[in-house]
Amino acid sequence: MSIATVYTPSNDRILAGVALMLGFCVTAPLLDVAAKLASDSVPVGQITTARFLVQCVLMAPFVWIMGVSLHVARGQWLALVSRAALLLASTFCFIAAIRVMPLADALAIVFLAPFIVLLVGKFYLGEDVGPRRVGAAMVGFVGVLCVIQPSFAAFGAVALFPLGTAVGFAFYILVTRGLSRRMHPVALQFHTGLIASLLCLPVMILAEGTGSAMLDPVWPQGINWLWLFGVGFFATLSHMMMTYALSLAPSATLAPLQYLELPVATLLGYLVFRDFPNAMALTGIAIIIGAGLYMIHRERVTARQSATDPAARI
Repeated sequence: MSIATVYTPSNDRILAGVALMLGFCVTAPLLDVAAKLASDSVPVGQITTARFLVQCVLMAPFVWIMGVSLHVARGQWLALVSRAALLLASTFCFIAAIRVMPLADALAIVFLAPFIVLLVGKFYLGEDVGPRRVGAAMVGFVGVLCVIQPSFAAFGAVALFPLGTAVGFAFYILVTRGLSRRMHPVALQFHTGLIASLLCLPVMILAEGTGSAMLDPVWPQGINWLWLFGVGFFATLSHMMMTYALSLAPSATLAPLQYLELPVATLLGYLVFRDFPNAMALTGIAIIIGAGLYMIHRERVTARQSATDPAARI
């Protein structure tokens, strides 16, 4: 059953939700820009740690002002720690990729995550997913291969890091599905930032002096402090925008808008770094967007069919 069948939000709420989702599409790539700028002189692990530390610090006042309970039921801790660990791994892989790859190329590969969620739902969780959506997921994989091929030729194995992000983020979404029904979004964001920070900090301490280009921390110089803060700030802002957007408007209305993040990332990549996807990568990006939008369209059709015929399948 779709959200739209449960309630009918007012036009004002839908417009506010759309505006927040558009805000997400603009601010999320700014996180990537800040991370790429910082990666010139700051290790990936340290940027990842900063992302979660800043998130934790920024969310703390909202927890206090809104009076949000931070209580976690005993049965939720494993899911909460898993969620934080998955997001941490996804973030690390993505920052490692964009150190050398264009933003749009790396982000396009990450958009494989919804297809992975769909396939896991069908073949592992036993969800009702028909052949057309499975076909769309397969086409999406082809698009990803079009993006990876020139990136692998140009950057080597680094081009596979966004695949790690896509897989990690797909399972992060699956874990979040259950937790989001039982925890306030502000508490969820705070706990994610806190747990991920506690996972990162010991690694940074142990890595000090090892000479690891990925992990050995350095003392940031000058404007790098701003880039590190920007990583956490834009991550927190964009994710809260998306969370509240989904509380105001139907997910079927908002889901297609998320693909606007790709052209925004392409534009910012060109303006800031003079990076632009080549012809094959652009073709792959177009295939990914097309397959994703078709999958969303089929979900809408299925939701309408289910409203009149619960046995309907794609």
